[in-house]
Amino acid sequence: MRLHASRRATGTVRRNAQALGRNIRVLIHEFGLTLGLFLLILGIGTWAFAVRYPDPSAVSDLRELDEVQLEPFEAFYAAFTLIFFQTDLVEFDKAPPEVRILFFAIPAAGLAFVGDGILRFGAALLNRDRRKETWLMAVASTYRDHIVVCGLGRIGYRVVKVLLQLGEDIIGIEHNLEGPFMDDIRQMNVPVLLGDARQREMLEQARVQEASAIVVCTEDDLTNLAVALEAREINPRIKVVMRMFDSQLAEKVRHGFKIHTAFSTSALAAPVFAAAATRAQIDYSFYVDDALMNVGRATVHPGSALEGRAITEAEREIDVSIILHKRSENTDLHPAPDVTLRAGDCLVVFASLQALKRLHALSGGPCETPEEEMTI
Repeated sequence: MRLHASRRATGTVRRNAQALGRNIRVLIHEFGLTLGLFLLILGIGTWAFAVRYPDPSAVSDLRELDEVQLEPFEAFYAAFTLIFFQTDLVEFDKAPPEVRILFFAIPAAGLAFVGDGILRFGAALLNRDRRKETWLMAVASTYRDHIVVCGLGRIGYRVVKVLLQLGEDIIGIEHNLEGPFMDDIRQMNVPVLLGDARQREMLEQARVQEASAIVVCTEDDLTNLAVALEAREINPRIKVVMRMFDSQLAEKVRHGFKIHTAFSTSALAAPVFAAAATRAQIDYSFYVDDALMNVGRATVHPGSALEGRAITEAEREIDVSIILHKRSENTDLHPAPDVTLRAGDCLVVFASLQALKRLHALSGGPCETPEEEMTI
C-alpha cells in the first residue's frame, strides 16, 4: 500500500509539472493574438528608432548625429517606454516625420493591446470554473495507460477507491457537478471531467485513446452501452467493464457487442468492477471477510520462471491455490502437487489480486482465452 502511495505521489508531481506546461501553452494560445500585436508594434518602434532616428536635417553635424543615434537596445527601450507615455531617450523634434507618427501610434496601440490583455486575463482569472476545467483537461492530457471511470455515483465512487488502493491511475467523468461524492473524489487527487460521457469529445479529453480500461457505471443501461461502444470505437484495444442492472441484457451485450466484461449489479459489487479493470485476467471476484479474492488464469509461456517447476512449488512461492491445470486437451480439476509445469499449460488459480500479478509476472502473461469465456 505504501509503495502504491509513493508511486502515486511521484506520478502526481510529474503529471502536475507536465500539466503546468500544457496550461501555460493554452494561456499563450488564448492570448496569442494580443501578445503578437503587442510584439509587432514594439518591433516596429524598435526598428524605427534604431534606423530612422534622428532626422539628419535636424542635426547640425555628423559628430552630433553619432552622439544622438540610438543603439539597438536603446531603441528597444525607447519603444517600450513610449508605450507607457515615456520618451526619455527620444526627442520629438529630432525625429523624421514618419517616426513622429509613432509618438502617437505606439502609446495608443500599446495601451489598447495591454488593456485588452489585462481585461481578458482578469476575466479568465475570476472565472474559476473555466480555469479549473482548463487545468483538469491539462492534467488529464498527461495520463497514459490509465483507467477511465464514467459515472461517479455510489458504485463509481467505490470503484475509484479500490482502484487507488490497487495503485491504478484514474480519470473520472461525471455530469453532475453537485454529486454527493465529488468532493471526496477530488480530495483523492483524481481529475474529474464534467460532461456527458456519451460524447466522443469528452472521452477523448479523458484520454480513452491512451487508456488501458474503462469502467462504465452510470445508473442507465443504455447510457452505459453507448459509452462502452464509443470507447471501443476510439480505442479498439481498451478493456471495457460495464455495469448493467439487467443480468440477461448484460449477457446479451457481452456476446453481441464483444464487451470484455458486462456485470449485473444484482450480483456484483464495486470491488469486482475495480479488479476486472486491472491488467490481471480475472474470472470471478468476491470478498472473504475483508479480503478480496479472485479466480484468475495464466499460461506458462516458454522460458518463463514457472516452466519446469512443480505445482506445489509454484503455489508455495506465489501464494496461490491452483484449482485447474489444463495441458492440450486434458483438463485436471485436482492436479497432483508433483506435476511439473510445461510451456503452454493453462492454470486457473484462486488468489489475491497481488498474487495474481506475481503469477502473471512469473508465467509470462495471462491465459489467452476467447472473449466469450472472459465474462464473470
